[in-house]
Amino acid sequence: MKSKILEILRNKDTYVSGQELSERFGVSRTAVWKAIHQLEEEGYRIEAVPRKGYHMVETPDVVCKEEILSLLETKWAGRNLVYLETVDSTNDLAKKLADQGAPEGTLVVADEQTGGKGRRGRAWCTPKGSAIAMTIVLRPDIRPELASMVTLVMGLSVAKAIESLYPVSVGIKWPNDVVVNGKKICGILTEMSAEMTGIHYLVIGTGINTNVEEFPEEIQSVATSLIKELGEKVNRAELIAACLKYFEEYYEKYIAAGNLAPLKEDYEALLLNRNNKVRVLEPNHEYTGLSLGINEDGELLVEKEDGTVTAVYAGEVSVRGVYGYV
Repeated sequence: MKSKILEILRNKDTYVSGQELSERFGVSRTAVWKAIHQLEEEGYRIEAVPRKGYHMVETPDVVCKEEILSLLETKWAGRNLVYLETVDSTNDLAKKLADQGAPEGTLVVADEQTGGKGRRGRAWCTPKGSAIAMTIVLRPDIRPELASMVTLVMGLSVAKAIESLYPVSVGIKWPNDVVVNGKKICGILTEMSAEMTGIHYLVIGTGINTNVEEFPEEIQSVATSLIKELGEKVNRAELIAACLKYFEEYYEKYIAAGNLAPLKEDYEALLLNRNNKVRVLEPNHEYTGLSLGINEDGELLVEKEDGTVTAVYAGEVSVRGVYGYV
């Protein structure tokens, strides 16, 4: 009921009477008052005026279950939501839930993450109240070798969500690094449980630097956050809801097509270094070429100096701008 009360109060410019809320939810006015009181204890500023009712004055930056659900516009993505104040890894918890039968779209969100993981075993920790740490469970009916494409779907979704909410310059550094004003703002890690014949489940972990004000010295030159770029805090739950809205839309198109063809135009519109020179760093080889965009499998098409075009598969390959990270 609390998430529905939040949704109603947020969408009303006028006061909402306790009687109206009690009738809508089939509970007593005392039950409504208790729910309002709980919301106030969680940081919401709600004005209560006799004979007029309740009015939302201020919403705190919280990522609790009720707040996120009150903002969701999806059919299935995030509707089964698990929230914890602190967790070691949202991916690890999502995998446990998936093993126990959690449905597609289950979302794990934590206010603090102490043992998160990035690509190639790097640590990705989320200090309390500073960033977004979330993981979604998926059960796509696709071949295991196609799973890497879903990571690009999430990268595109995060970039579109940020672009829709904030006046910043956002782009994608292939394959799925979301970049704002030339610096990385989001990390995505997809893990899979599968057999040769099919996928049991995927979990996509997404970490977004929203209100992080300081970074370790070793990554200050390549990392940023929304608060640093905007000069003010952002509402994390609002951004989570926007990411899920875009993800549901793009994921359904991807599943229907079996590839990224329906997303290619939107992805390439945000692809940094398209039609510019890039460095392709393979484990034992490095070369420079012209980035042409992606194919329907999400591979980066690079025209080498001899004129041949090669499709670069993410894997252990890194692609950078000629003069640095981007």
